[in-house]
Amino acid sequence: MNSYFQTPPVVKNLIIINVLVYMATALLPVGPKIMEFCALSLGTPFFHTYQFVTYMFLHGGFDHIFFNMFALWMFGRTLEYELGSRRFLIYYMVCGIGAALIQYLTALVFGELPLMLVGASGAVMGLLLAFGVLHPNATIMLLFPPIPMKAKWFVIIYGVIELFLGWRGVGNVAHFAHVGGMLWGFLLLYWWRYTGKIRF
Repeated sequence: MNSYFQTPPVVKNLIIINVLVYMATALLPVGPKIMEFCALSLGTPFFHTYQFVTYMFLHGGFDHIFFNMFALWMFGRTLEYELGSRRFLIYYMVCGIGAALIQYLTALVFGELPLMLVGASGAVMGLLLAFGVLHPNATIMLLFPPIPMKAKWFVIIYGVIELFLGWRGVGNVAHFAHVGGMLWGFLLLYWWRYTGKIRF
């Protein structure tokens, strides 16, 4: 089997867990309760600190989980092989938790509480950032529009757009969580580089 299509253990298990949780919330009678207790419910009586982790494994619809899991599979495989499974999982979780913290802080500043947050997008944006840092000249084929672009430019353009959309409050999307995942990923990568744990 071509190694390109092989999926390392952490990426594979993250995808499996996300899909199983999505199926549970979509198909089981307890689905609404899972959302109620595990979504990140900021500024509500349902808030618990563990939700900074559990929210990453919930998704609001098929499109939401499909694109997140596709990006996790697309970029995560290369990164897990390069960083190692343990460090990759640490990176993924730090980006996801950090994304929620940034979204929470910006919601406080802009008075947007209460707020419910679900999805792996913040962690996945951290993976995109890492791919762009470690492989800046790799070509990414965009889906919409279908044009090739170097990873470094894609990351920069995407980050600027997300920052702008978050600042303008466009759409029902946690844009600052996306920016937060990229920010924490950037800081962690360069901390590991400074301490000699990785090279790039």
